[in-house]
Amino acid sequence: MENEGDSIEAVPVEMPPKFPLTFSEAATASAMVLGFVFGLFAVYLTIPHSDYSFLRLPRTLQDLQLLRDHLERYTSDYTAQVLVGYCVVYIFMQTFMIPGTVFMSLLAGALFGVFKGVALVVFNATAGASSCYFLSKLIGRPLVCTLWPDKLKFFQDQVARRRNSLLNYMLFLRLTPTLPNTFINVASPIVDVPYHTFFLGTVIGLIPAAYVTVRICESITAGLALGELQSLGDLYDFNSIATLFLIGLVSVTPTFVRKNKL
Repeated sequence: MENEGDSIEAVPVEMPPKFPLTFSEAATASAMVLGFVFGLFAVYLTIPHSDYSFLRLPRTLQDLQLLRDHLERYTSDYTAQVLVGYCVVYIFMQTFMIPGTVFMSLLAGALFGVFKGVALVVFNATAGASSCYFLSKLIGRPLVCTLWPDKLKFFQDQVARRRNSLLNYMLFLRLTPTLPNTFINVASPIVDVPYHTFFLGTVIGLIPAAYVTVRICESITAGLALGELQSLGDLYDFNSIATLFLIGLVSVTPTFVRKNKL
């Protein structure tokens, strides 16, 4: 095992001078993009004719308010179309590292309530993270080595040192802002995090944060209007953030206990 760890640590230091994508790799990535585009187009064709100017990725809380107000009218009569459209957009954003999924999580709480919203967010976040994982396994190495060489080296060293308790470490990363979730998704296959570990760490680790986000947004829409908020920072209080850190520390406690016994 130590020899494997040593070999892992040496891989990402060298940055490739270009993006060495073969024709098949580029074709696979393009096919994924087209698949998402066709999925969105199919949803678009099944919803009733209306003013679609509100259909845009939310970038601010005001955009989210506008999108929610319009979608609320469709959710009860066109639940399947709204759900499929929501899932396709969320997974697409996660797969291709497009910022703004936090607004999609807030939208789930506003439209579907706490429990359905949490289930929807965890499902889509896990599906999108998995899609990003496999896409990165195919073509992600030059991108990660170019954009985040220092983070990649740190992540690789940590994975190599915690190979025997990797699930605990992945849970810790998902529960705390030690590394961005986007980076974890794209870098995990490059540092040889097994998919089953990545999957379990993602599903379990995202539940607390999803619950906090969806619950806060559902509570807001029941009382305070989203438009009265000035920034995303207004959504999270100290207790919510401290709770996530506490859960994250608990997840890595077995690792420290095991080291002390050795």
